[in-house]
Amino acid sequence: MLKAIVRFLEKTNNTGRSSYIWNAVNAMILAMQSPVVLAVATRTNGETDAGIFSIALAEANLMYFLGQYGLRRYQSSDINEDFKFCEYHAMRFISCAAMLAGCLMYSIFGVMYRDYSFSKFSVVMGICLIKAIQAYADVLHGHLQQKNRLDVAGKAASIRYTAELAAYVIVLIVFHDLCLAVMVCLVISFAVLMLTSVNATRFYTDTMKPSITADKFRLLLIEGFPLFLSLFLNMYISNAPKYAIDAYLTDEIQSIYNKIFMPTYVVQMVTQFIFNPVLVVYAEMWQSHEAAKFRRLIKMIRQMCLVVLGLAVLAVVVAATIGIPVLSIIFGTDLSNYKAELCVIMVSGGMLAYSIYFSTLMAVIRAQRPLTYCYGIAAVAAKLMAGPLIRSYGIMGAALVNLILMTFLAVSLGAITVRALNKEKKEIECCTQ
Repeated sequence: MLKAIVRFLEKTNNTGRSSYIWNAVNAMILAMQSPVVLAVATRTNGETDAGIFSIALAEANLMYFLGQYGLRRYQSSDINEDFKFCEYHAMRFISCAAMLAGCLMYSIFGVMYRDYSFSKFSVVMGICLIKAIQAYADVLHGHLQQKNRLDVAGKAASIRYTAELAAYVIVLIVFHDLCLAVMVCLVISFAVLMLTSVNATRFYTDTMKPSITADKFRLLLIEGFPLFLSLFLNMYISNAPKYAIDAYLTDEIQSIYNKIFMPTYVVQMVTQFIFNPVLVVYAEMWQSHEAAKFRRLIKMIRQMCLVVLGLAVLAVVVAATIGIPVLSIIFGTDLSNYKAELCVIMVSGGMLAYSIYFSTLMAVIRAQRPLTYCYGIAAVAAKLMAGPLIRSYGIMGAALVNLILMTFLAVSLGAITVRALNKEKKEIECCTQ
């Protein structure tokens, strides 16, 4: 049976085309999970449970980047295999353990200082465990991508995300119990992980046994830290308004904010499923240090920037015209008073897509260390701005916090990326003269 599953995952007539298709499918299903579950939870359980799900997901997504430790981009672009899979694998066990410890501390803090019920505590921890499974699967998928089988990784992830979504929806509709839905989803997610991602990876590595020396662990810790910190702080910055709402407002307002915030992931999602399949190509062109390949790399980067701009403009136009009516129908909630907030949030979504794209490029070209400064400044600003603006202006304050922070990140990371590319251009020109 296990071999039959692997044959199904590997089946393709064109690996490159399948990688694009399944990466896109994977990204779309993952992006659909949150809005679909939020919509179903609202209709079956009401705004309070929808708000609990929203803050639980925000915390789990933040902790996910501790579990991932930013190493997927580094691992996928490690075409010379400076680090072996067993070393990435061991590192991921350690980072996932740290992730779960962080989730537990946050949940206990919620019980002690924010009056979390046992049900809310269980939902937060359950969703964090589901995200820990995703963080672990990421190291397996990174190895498959190294072996030019992103299609296998994308197909395995798509199956798992679909099974998770089905579990959420069916249990919510039948039992109207958010906590039970999360626990059923957790069990199914783990079972599908073992049958697909773990099963497939066995055929592309000599050993699944994690192993790492103290020196290699230290090196991975150093190389991955700027990437981890940037992703972790980026998620914190994105979620800072949600934390402020959780602290100062209500679960019902949390639910409304998350409903109009959901579409921002569309531009980011499309950018990622266009970019991820060519990440290895970017790395090969960068490491060649050849003028022709470098010019091609620059051309591809410019094209991607134009694609992101086009998608962002389209998203704002849609938000300004049919966005609110569509979201109101999807979530079964009257959102007609939040059109301006939605438009502001969609602009910040475009800036978020640019910031993620530039930070990914910085990982590929191994210029990731300045990331810590940019995200550190933005995180401090988020901490200082979020509370006062949200207390004064409510959901519009949350939207403005996002816009200001994401614009700063997009501009600063873009400037650093351009500087690194210009430096490489000059070095290539000197070598060819």
